[in-house]
Amino acid sequence: MAVPDPIIGSLFDGRYQILRKLGAGGMANVYLAEDQELGRRVAIKILNDRHANDDQFVERFRREAKNAAALSHPNIVSIYDRGEAEGTYYIAMEYLDGRSLKELILSRGDAPIAVVVEYARQILSALRFAHRHGIVHRDIKPHNVLVDGEGRVKVTDFGIARAGTSQMTEAGSIVGTAQYLSPEQARGGDVDQRSDLYSLGVLMYEMLTGEVPFSGDTPVEIAMKHLSQTPAPPSARRPDVPRELDMVVMRSLAKDPEDRYQSAEEMEADLDRVARGVGVAPRTEETATQIMRAPIVGPMSATAATMITPPRRRPGGASVVPLPPSVYYDLDEPMHRRPVWPWIAALLFVIGAAIGGWFLYHQISNRLASSTPVAVRDYVNETEQLATQNIQADGFHPIVKRGSSLTVANGFVYGQSPPAGQHQPKGDNVTIWVSTGKPKVAVPTLVGLKSADALAKLKALHLVPDVHEITSGQPADTVTASDPKAGTQVASGTKVRINVSKGPTPVAVPGVVGETIGQATATLNQAGFKVTPTYVDSDQPQNQVINQSPGQNATAAKGSTVSLTVSNGPKTVAVPDVRTLDAGSAASTLQNQGFRVRFTYTSVTDPNQDQIVLDQNPEGGQQAKPGSVVTLNVGRCPSSGCVATTTTTTATTTTTP
Repeated sequence: MAVPDPIIGSLFDGRYQILRKLGAGGMANVYLAEDQELGRRVAIKILNDRHANDDQFVERFRREAKNAAALSHPNIVSIYDRGEAEGTYYIAMEYLDGRSLKELILSRGDAPIAVVVEYARQILSALRFAHRHGIVHRDIKPHNVLVDGEGRVKVTDFGIARAGTSQMTEAGSIVGTAQYLSPEQARGGDVDQRSDLYSLGVLMYEMLTGEVPFSGDTPVEIAMKHLSQTPAPPSARRPDVPRELDMVVMRSLAKDPEDRYQSAEEMEADLDRVARGVGVAPRTEETATQIMRAPIVGPMSATAATMITPPRRRPGGASVVPLPPSVYYDLDEPMHRRPVWPWIAALLFVIGAAIGGWFLYHQISNRLASSTPVAVRDYVNETEQLATQNIQADGFHPIVKRGSSLTVANGFVYGQSPPAGQHQPKGDNVTIWVSTGKPKVAVPTLVGLKSADALAKLKALHLVPDVHEITSGQPADTVTASDPKAGTQVASGTKVRINVSKGPTPVAVPGVVGETIGQATATLNQAGFKVTPTYVDSDQPQNQVINQSPGQNATAAKGSTVSLTVSNGPKTVAVPDVRTLDAGSAASTLQNQGFRVRFTYTSVTDPNQDQIVLDQNPEGGQQAKPGSVVTLNVGRCPSSGCVATTTTTTATTTTTP
């Protein structure tokens, strides 16, 4: 049962939200994370716990961050941040939405010739930049080369890179990966930029054939083969590999660094010639020929030697053609012959006539053939090199033009003129259009725009918006960041991530109902909110908060406004004059005006005053607040009947709600 990784879903170093695991190595694990500060996705490489206290691994880890951070190049993975957190060390680097070259080789096998050349040239561009800065990678292999969906190649993992020439031993062990080691690395000797070019040769060999040139049961066995054996050229395993590309690979695999390419520029120049369908440099041809003449160890040695061994060359470059064996005439004594020159002259005349007739025949035949229109073949979707070769083989003259294409990969033909099937005389031109990849556009400036405006800009440039909502101090629906950055040249159809603000992080709203407006304002301001009061008439005390929106414990963004309803205090009205009314009518009149009623009683002798309001307080016409009490003094005859004597009794007080 798989154990869940506890780091996934956590906020690492208070900044990086870990989303998922991308891969694992012997030294570190790599995760996909969201940078909460800059709102972009990164690949974060975290040193394993078991190595976090190993000074050697920590130093190698720091060296990787230092070396890669110093190299800002389109074909080198960018380093954004590095640090120490939670008991270990980490590097935050550019996240490339793609696969390693090793994954592509394992899943797809050998690659098209044009793709091999293009990928190798991009890797050389990265190595050229690193070498100019004095850094040798020392571990070039397909595992450390990433390829995105647009065919962009980026070199990563500078963990064992060093500045300048260095020894390949660390704590007495050889550093690197056995299948891709240069001979000097295998013997633990000094390395320089030519060692990287050897490893690139192994990588190209694997891309062309699907296999590395040397394999074995142990790293030591493989390293010994790098030191002592010559591999079969790629064309021995894959016949469609051009001879010129064979030579580039075999020169880069020379045992002696002096026989290899001396710089990434020199190797890239030969690959450019291969891409254009022309011959490699004379030094490459001479060196590669000598390497391929060496005995080839392995099951393919006889076939390979037969297929690719060309004539030897003198130091000046001229071919050495083997002489025929000498012919000896064993004559015991001289013979007397008649003159032979007439016969020789006649023979020469006959031979000359035959040769002249043969040339005349072929010249006439060629003219007739060239004047006969032939059908143009379909060269679309072929590589530039193959298409030009086929056009020439068909008797036409190729003209190459270049342009971008949304559907055809870089280096492949996407159009031709005349179209396939049309007839024309041999020797006429056939124009082909070779793709330079998808058209490039500059990512527009999006930061600060409303999301709808940003989407419209991207779609107008045929870029694909990838919208992510984030909490931010910026106003809601405002673009806060984009990746790639504004001004970056990208291919049409590229996905562009934009971060759109949801506003600040919501917080709980304090409850202030019942507080005075002053107290409520202070409480809300301290919590980060603004206040808008609205005053209304109320029976509550003046300046008391009687309602709020959002309510208590609701969540709202800091900086947002809380609306408060504040009492103006009770209003006053004139008290009705209810004297001389009977007690019931008087009470109804006052209650209808919002007053409460209290009764007191006075004994009366006049029956006409029984249950009649004799007096009131407040008096009729005075101003009083609704809800206040009006006391009514009501006349009442005693139980024995009305008598002349009037007495005031302490009456029971009744308040009518």
